[in-house]
Amino acid sequence: MGGIVTRRGQDHQWSRDQQLAAYQELLRHYAKFTMVIKRAHADRRGWDYDWAEWSAVLTKVSLIAPAEVAGEVSSFGQSVDRFLDRVAREVDTVRTPLGEAEFREAGAEVAQAQVRLVNAMRRSLGGGRKALTFWIGGSHAGPENRGSL
Repeated sequence: MGGIVTRRGQDHQWSRDQQLAAYQELLRHYAKFTMVIKRAHADRRGWDYDWAEWSAVLTKVSLIAPAEVAGEVSSFGQSVDRFLDRVAREVDTVRTPLGEAEFREAGAEVAQAQVRLVNAMRRSLGGGRKALTFWIGGSHAGPENRGSL
């Protein structure tokens, strides 16, 4: 009986470690491409990003995340897509770059989606972590968009 309990504990820990690694990778990619695009606007230059990596990490998270997190990943992905429409697909960063305030405004929705996603991730990892009401890293929204979520 002790072996079964030990094995379950090990399986749970392995699963949790895999989730954490996937969550970190997802947020790392988001922070990276956000900063690439923001810098392109500020420097009035073109930019490129390996979107296959973004797609792969979304798939990876969907394989191991609990349903609640997968739902928030889907919502976050939709917010990211709308953000990309506003700052990347519909704007020429060389000829008509967005200013800082416009970029922050475009990022307000995705910043809030990021907080909801991070909180779902925190709950899925256990440990009684309290919900965050602010974002850390990766977000480009300004202080005017902060508040309870």
